[in-house]
Amino acid sequence: MTRFLILLTSSSVLLLMFGLWIPFKALVAQELLERAWAESQSGQSEERPWPWADTWPVAKLELPELGVSMIVLEGGHGESLAFGPGRVFGGEGGALILAGHRDTHFRHLQNLQKGYHLRLQNQNQQWQRYQVMDTRIVDSRYESIDTHRLAADSVLLVTCYPFDSMDAGGPLRYVVEARPLPDEDFGNTVATL
Repeated sequence: MTRFLILLTSSSVLLLMFGLWIPFKALVAQELLERAWAESQSGQSEERPWPWADTWPVAKLELPELGVSMIVLEGGHGESLAFGPGRVFGGEGGALILAGHRDTHFRHLQNLQKGYHLRLQNQNQQWQRYQVMDTRIVDSRYESIDTHRLAADSVLLVTCYPFDSMDAGGPLRYVVEARPLPDEDFGNTVATL
């Protein structure tokens, strides 16, 4: 009986550690990414957050109403998304698509509502404000994001759905569409990434 309790306790601790590892890694990574972002802005270069990283910071994303700020990385592959949201498409004067995991960096998207704002800062330290125009759920088995139909200056934030699902990698995606706001404090130009 004692061995069974020790095995049960050890298994529970191990499962807890695995469950906390991804959120912990995401939190620590954002600190390292903040440093790399500051270095990228000062040197106008692609600074990798750690020597073996296969990605680098390309923007800073803020969700002011939710008090959330995060560094956006280049690429939408698993290595990037483990540490922060990733730029998967565009940003050079065209529509921009950012993707992130629903259980770490983009878990806040479930609280974004139409009319809320987001801000993006590019490497030249220019900020652009956006307003959420729409949120929708897309079934990736039947619908894809048509980048040609997007307004050239729009931003899409994409994550898996539902937010509380235990099934990772399902076909549903939660999509937030935002459009730029002219702002006298930031100028009327869209900051390109």
